[in-house]
Amino acid sequence: MSMLTNTLGRYFAGRFVVAALGVFGGIFLLLVLVDYIEMVRKTSGLASASAIMVAETSLFRVPQLLEKLTPFCMLIGAMTCYLALSRRLELVVARAAGISAWQFISPALGSALLIGVIATVAYNPMSANLRELSKRMEAELFGSAPGGGIQDASGFWLNQLTNDGQTIINAARSEQQGIRLTGLTLFRFDQDQHFKERVEAREATLESGRWLFKSVRRFSLDGPPIDQPVLEIPTTLTEAQVRNSFSTPETVSFWQLPSYIRSSESSGFATAGYRLQYQKLLAQPFLLAAMVMLAASVSLRFFRMGGVQKMVLSGVGAGFLLYVLSKVTEDLSKAELMHPIAAAWLPVVVGGLTGFLALLYQEDG
Repeated sequence: MSMLTNTLGRYFAGRFVVAALGVFGGIFLLLVLVDYIEMVRKTSGLASASAIMVAETSLFRVPQLLEKLTPFCMLIGAMTCYLALSRRLELVVARAAGISAWQFISPALGSALLIGVIATVAYNPMSANLRELSKRMEAELFGSAPGGGIQDASGFWLNQLTNDGQTIINAARSEQQGIRLTGLTLFRFDQDQHFKERVEAREATLESGRWLFKSVRRFSLDGPPIDQPVLEIPTTLTEAQVRNSFSTPETVSFWQLPSYIRSSESSGFATAGYRLQYQKLLAQPFLLAAMVMLAASVSLRFFRMGGVQKMVLSGVGAGFLLYVLSKVTEDLSKAELMHPIAAAWLPVVVGGLTGFLALLYQEDG
């Protein structure tokens, strides 16, 4: 029986991994196609945009989008796997051989935990790096003219005060968590808060004690526009302060989050978002396992008894409700109304217990 269980365990684990990776790959291709079509629409008026570069930009943007859908990939993959096993009566044969539902669910749980660990320690840093590459390629596509290109509705805003006065910086895109900016518009005021000039620049880089702007055009009230290749503006901002203004927790890799949390604390910035993201990545393997439990609770019914559509809809509905719960706890945590640990782990506990109790009732109740 031990050899039989091990063989079946490897078989069930293999079927689950293949189904999950198939769903993952299908959603990946769909997102790439949709994002590519959107990028083609945006770059249709740019003569310098090649089809290969646009495709690479879309390909580098998608992994971070797909990372948010990983729990649903596990849910749909597990449901697909168990429904296929039930349809071919393989689960019936396994039950007839004396193997309980807990025994043929455990391989999928172990596989989900392993996939979650890989997603946290390897996939997340890779998606963050690819996102930075996509931002750089977007800057090359859209930032060829000072202040030009396709700009977000609001972009990124930064305010700094120096001995020369006040400077308000608006950037269309940011790279390296705000260290390099593109598509810039600056509004400069003197010490008496009187408007001095408006500046447009193609890109800017934060260096020690200064912003270095390139491809600059300066507009003042008492003269024509002035073009110059480089403009230096002093600043008292540090890299940690800029990163907190321009970076989001989702764009920081798992291995960099602890240092970001420490630097934000030392600079006096709020760290709730970074702490929540770190706890969510730590809880990700267990969230994927909870999704497998939910999928198993609605997919182990004998296929020929009917009600497959109802089972599938109930599984998708359970996953959607769990997603809503995670978004609510995330918003509460970012508003500092809930501890990041509780916000990250509560959906895992609720999903895992729901699936466990449902299976316990079906199998042993």
